[in-house]
Amino acid sequence: MGYRIQDVISYLDQLAPPAYQESYDNATLICGDRNAELKGVICALDCTEAVIDEAISLGANLVVAHHPIIFKGLKSLTGRNYIERTIIKAIKHDIAIFSIHTNLDHIATGVNKRICDRLGLNDTKILQPKKQILSKLTFFVPIEDKGKVLDAVFTAGAGQIGEYKDCSFQVEGMGTFTPSEKANPHIGKSGIPQFEKEARIEVILPSYLSNKVILALKIAHPYEEVAFYLSTLENENQEVGAGMIGVLENPLGGNEFLDLLKVKMNLSVIKHTKLINRKINKVAVCGGAGIFLLEDAKRSGADVFITSDVKYHEFFDTEGQLVLCDIGHYESEIFTKELLGEHLSQNFPNIALYLTKVVTNPTSYR
Repeated sequence: MGYRIQDVISYLDQLAPPAYQESYDNATLICGDRNAELKGVICALDCTEAVIDEAISLGANLVVAHHPIIFKGLKSLTGRNYIERTIIKAIKHDIAIFSIHTNLDHIATGVNKRICDRLGLNDTKILQPKKQILSKLTFFVPIEDKGKVLDAVFTAGAGQIGEYKDCSFQVEGMGTFTPSEKANPHIGKSGIPQFEKEARIEVILPSYLSNKVILALKIAHPYEEVAFYLSTLENENQEVGAGMIGVLENPLGGNEFLDLLKVKMNLSVIKHTKLINRKINKVAVCGGAGIFLLEDAKRSGADVFITSDVKYHEFFDTEGQLVLCDIGHYESEIFTKELLGEHLSQNFPNIALYLTKVVTNPTSYR
């Protein structure tokens, strides 16, 4: 049996959960029938009319694009601009468009990791980890049942801390309860106080998985009424956030590094601030528009910060503490299509998979 478009969407949603996208973003299925049979996939940075034409010629019916073709609500579809024309053409030819944007930016294996890999950076970590996206679940369970219940919540996504899985804190104590006449207790009898040795267990989980984990807890738990509470944590999630920083294997002089940057990112030009009087060792990156991370890059001790879409006066804000490089929005993220292609080819080995040959860069240099 072949795949459906939803199979690809489900996989990509696990890779880069939609809950990690920014509030302004529109990383989702833009148009198309998610239940349609999958005939082929094109990976692209942008979805334009030319990319839809390419999909038509190749017989592909799903475009996976980093940038959403629709950011703001449309009140009409009359073909008056490239956005409306692209959507109309996709719908006419039964082509689905799926966007995986800031959620892919924010994962530790996403867009910024691809830039770091191309530059040969080691010891990479998120530059600005996100807060308030982790929760702590505390629950109580009879000692004899804790293994089964823990397995259930771990399988649902709890207990992962960095490279460690099945993490929990446990302490034993005495639980007390008195079942009512209408209760159907697993242990004890109606109207009689019950004392039961229980384990208090705490696990950390991504907040967006809360409903799934709590459902797994209730299904696996032997009690008719499960005692638990859930709280949002202020902890930073070191695996999710904006930008990335890493270290060069061998420090380079300023001009040497710029030469490396040009080659590895296929650049014809780099707009940058004055070179600093030290070797380049720590490098911060943010694909797309990332100047909001400048202070984080400076605090991290980066010698260079690579991003795009920097305004004139924002170059002054470096204060000579690092070299700020604007390499262009398209140039900073174009290798995202390769990243998506690699993930899909590894997990859907038998599908017709293409990387767009359309150059969607709206800017040119000479």
